[in-house]
Amino acid sequence: MKCTKLLVAFLLLLASNGKAQGLTTLPDGGNKKASVSELIGITDVVIHYDRPGVKGREGKIWGGLVPYGFNDLGFGTSKASPWRAGANENTTISFTTDVEINGQPLAAGVYGLSLAMKEDGATVIFSHNATSWGSFFYDPKDDALRVEVKSEKTKEETERLTYEFSNQTENSARVSMCWEYLRVPFTVSVDYVKTQMESFRRELKSNKGFRWEAWVQAANFAVARHTNLDEALAWSNYAIEGPFVGQKNFNTLSCKASVLSALGRADEAASLMKEALPLANMVELHNYGRQLVAEKKFKEAMDAFKLNAQKNPNVFTTNVGLMRGYSANGDFKTALKYAKMALPQAPDALNKNALTGYIQKLGEGKDVN
Repeated sequence: MKCTKLLVAFLLLLASNGKAQGLTTLPDGGNKKASVSELIGITDVVIHYDRPGVKGREGKIWGGLVPYGFNDLGFGTSKASPWRAGANENTTISFTTDVEINGQPLAAGVYGLSLAMKEDGATVIFSHNATSWGSFFYDPKDDALRVEVKSEKTKEETERLTYEFSNQTENSARVSMCWEYLRVPFTVSVDYVKTQMESFRRELKSNKGFRWEAWVQAANFAVARHTNLDEALAWSNYAIEGPFVGQKNFNTLSCKASVLSALGRADEAASLMKEALPLANMVELHNYGRQLVAEKKFKEAMDAFKLNAQKNPNVFTTNVGLMRGYSANGDFKTALKYAKMALPQAPDALNKNALTGYIQKLGEGKDVN
C-alpha cells in the first residue's frame, strides 16, 4: 500500500510538469540546481547536484530525513539504497583523468555519487550508474569505488547543501559535502607530472605540435620537474630542427641548453648559450638574467644584464636589469645608481612605486631580488 501511494505521488509530480511527458525534465521540488568544479593539475573535477534546504529541520536531518546506512526507499528496484548525496537526480562527479580518492585509484569518467551516512562518518560511493533519478535504482554491482570517511561537525550552519573544494595543492584537493552542521570530506589526488607529460605527448602529435613553442614548453616543464630528461632533449632538438617547425632562436637554443645542464652536460650547455644570447631581444635577455638570479648564478646573471645594456643602452628595462645584477652580487652602491637612473624612465605608477621601494632598500644595504 505504501509503495502504491508513493508511485501515485511520483506520477502526479510528473504530470504536473508540462515538459515531463517525455521523461526528460523533472520537477525540482524547490531544490536548487548547482555545479562546482576545480582544476587539480590538469584534471577537471566537476560535481553536479541539487541543493535541498534545512528549512528549520535542524537536528532532524541526520538519521531522520537522511537515514543512516542503506535503506528500502519504497520505490525503484533497490531494497538497500544509500542517500543520493543531494536531491532529485543523481549527484554526479566527473574526472578528466585517472585520480585517487583517499589514496584509492579511480579511473577517469562520470560517476553517480552517493553517501551511506553513519553517526560519525559515511561510506562514499562512486557508481558507474550516473543517470538514474536519485538512488532508487542503486545496485552495488555498479560500484566503481567505496571509501570510508569520518564526518566533521561545523560551528556555522549551511542552510542549503553545498559541495566545496579546499586545501588545494598542485596534486590534490579536499572535496566536502556540507549541510546543516555537518561536513563529509574526501580527498581527490592526481599525479600531476605524469598526467601533464602524457598530455604533452598527445598534444605534440596534434596541430599544436606545428609550433616550436609547444615543444619548448614541454621540454621546459620536464626540466623544471627534473623528469624524462632524455625525452625533453628530443623535444628541444625538434624545436630547433623539426621539419616545418624548428627554428634556431634564443628560446629554442636556451631551452636545449637547460636540458643539457639538467643532464649534467654543463660544457655543452654553456657553448649553446653563447650561441643563443646574441639572438635574444631585450625582454628575453632581461628575463634570462632574472632566471639566473633566481638560480643564484649571480655572475652569469650579471653578464646577461651587461650584454643587454650594451645592446640596449640607458633604457628602463636594462637599467633595472643592471640594478638587479649589481644588487645580486652585493654591490649595492652601483645598483642604487642604476635604480635612480631607471626611476624617471618608469612607464607607469606601478613601476615607479616599486623602484622607489628598491631605492630605499638599496640605501639601507639590502638586496632587491
